[in-house]
Amino acid sequence: MSDIELNKRQETILQIVKENGPITGENIADQLHLTRATLRPDLAILTMSGYLEARPRVGYFYTGKTGNQLLSDKLKKLQVKEFQSIPVVVNENVSVYDAIVTMFLEDVGTLFVVDKDSILVGVLSRKDLLRASIGKQELASIPVNIIMTRMPNITVCRNEDFIMDVAKSLIEKQIDALPIIRDTDKGFEVTGRITKTNMTKILMRLAENDII
Repeated sequence: MSDIELNKRQETILQIVKENGPITGENIADQLHLTRATLRPDLAILTMSGYLEARPRVGYFYTGKTGNQLLSDKLKKLQVKEFQSIPVVVNENVSVYDAIVTMFLEDVGTLFVVDKDSILVGVLSRKDLLRASIGKQELASIPVNIIMTRMPNITVCRNEDFIMDVAKSLIEKQIDALPIIRDTDKGFEVTGRITKTNMTKILMRLAENDII
């Protein structure tokens, strides 16, 4: 990841804080011959980005972190709830043929299988459906609950989980997506999904400084 780009005035502010911190916003403004109001947006950006730390009645401190370190820190704090996608679910009694059609129409790599109470009971991947398609089986007569991966062998995540932990699970399990679940008395209710595509979009937004 590339360093976060700062404008010339923001770089000057950083240098002032490095050399004089802790230092108040008023003192920084005086050194730059600017008003406090003019400086406020730059200080806000530098603080939210993690370059500076502000303490009431004390002033600004330089954190000492590079742009890459700040990007890493941001990534570690991101949670699933900020980046989830809509889940694509099928009932456990639908046929393998219908599941294949659903996967094609929805353009996804993973389907989440639920029971009559909309509780997660299984997961279907492209590999599962491809494996079932090999041979002379009548796909329209085989229910997906015959070939799906069942609970408790399903890796799940929750809204409050960190993106970094989910990314590790995707890599370690060699899967394309995780269901985001909510705990109920009956079991896990699927509320969303997080995928490798979501991960790529997050990296792109970080690279474009679109996540603060």
